[in-house]
Amino acid sequence: MQNPIDLYYWPTPNGWKISIALEEFGLPYNTHLINIGKGDQFAPDFLKIAPNNRMPAITDPEGPDGAPISIFESGAILQYLARKTGKFCGETERQRIEVDQWLMWQMGGVGPMAGQCHHFIKYAPHMDPPQDLPYAKDRYRAETARLYGVLDRRLEGRDFVCDSFSIADMAIWPWASLWEGQEQTLEDKPNLAAWLTRCADREGVQKGRAHHAELRSDNRGKDAQNNLFKR
Repeated sequence: MQNPIDLYYWPTPNGWKISIALEEFGLPYNTHLINIGKGDQFAPDFLKIAPNNRMPAITDPEGPDGAPISIFESGAILQYLARKTGKFCGETERQRIEVDQWLMWQMGGVGPMAGQCHHFIKYAPHMDPPQDLPYAKDRYRAETARLYGVLDRRLEGRDFVCDSFSIADMAIWPWASLWEGQEQTLEDKPNLAAWLTRCADREGVQKGRAHHAELRSDNRGKDAQNNLFKR
């Protein structure tokens, strides 16, 4: 039996990407909770694994050539796991390129824009002093809406983002599933709405999304906001 992968995790959209992936890939793993509201991401031992002080990260005791390896950045972890197992990354070079480009689209677009949307709608108005910024809210709501429009058009006539369920879906779904908190609408995006449900019906997605879900909080307290936004 393969030695378990160590997952450094907190129940956020970026964390869900990897808990979902590990469930979908069927890989054994041990979870090390990184409470980002309490500042665990700044612990020296964690920074040795993830120097950008962000989770998720993994350590695989059976990395390339059988030697251990640590990986940070969720997109890099997804690509690594796909190469390691030969799953969820396409079967031909054209398919692999397609998966990679949609994964990069999430990493460079949906994640950052939806994340800023969350920040200025949910967190900034509760900061000390309050930062209720209509321009920022409108800017990131609009860009998130544009990206979801791109995704809806991509999903026309498709079950998944690429030819089959892939690491691109695993990366996009956690953020897109929070569309309500981003003040988005699905009324004009039927393909996106159907895809969200289709992914949510998968056992691996359900298990990964539920992983330590009881620990999820709004992180609006002063200490949490200082650890999340001011360090």
